[in-house]
Amino acid sequence: MSFAELVTVPTVGQKRLVIIGASGMVGGYAIRFALDNPAVNSVTSIGRKKLGISHPKLKEVLHQNFADCSALSDVLSGQDGAVFCLGTYTGSVSDAELHRITVDYTVEFSRVLSGSSPGAAFSFLSGNGADPTGRSRLAFARYKGQAENALLAAGFPHVYIFRPAYIYPVEPRKEPNFSYRLMRAIYPAFRVLFPNQILAIIEIDRISWFPTD
Repeated sequence: MSFAELVTVPTVGQKRLVIIGASGMVGGYAIRFALDNPAVNSVTSIGRKKLGISHPKLKEVLHQNFADCSALSDVLSGQDGAVFCLGTYTGSVSDAELHRITVDYTVEFSRVLSGSSPGAAFSFLSGNGADPTGRSRLAFARYKGQAENALLAAGFPHVYIFRPAYIYPVEPRKEPNFSYRLMRAIYPAFRVLFPNQILAIIEIDRISWFPTD
């Protein structure tokens, strides 16, 4: 399945899709392909800042406090699917903030979405090493696991969880910390040695967010 098909929810007709975190690297690619996909009738982007793009299918909703998504209930009504890409980099925020963004924001958004669109499919950008058992020593792994568990228990008819490892940013950017600067520098060698542990953002079409079975 091509990445242009990732936004095709397995029902009949054009779909209404909401994307959270479209200003990020993965979310940015998700929204571009969603807008180009003829199976998608409308795309609602929810985030803290404007995307700086214009498209007849695109509706942007600015929302600053993801700890309380109650104000989004009307916006989320009648949606066929959500792609949740909101997140942050390990080491760029405190442990408490990492938990808040990774777990609390995901749970709160899913609460409102399930109330407004109970039949929606939920696709969650998790990460390689996510640990639903909670035994990992890595906070990122534990918190992603907690978020996954919460989504699976939320009652959505379809929940799709994706755990990519390192995603190489093809376009130049300011890396969030030393680890990411190092990974960018050794990317050519790492790609050869560990081809299953690395993915260039332009190859994100390997991901099929909404299976069509």
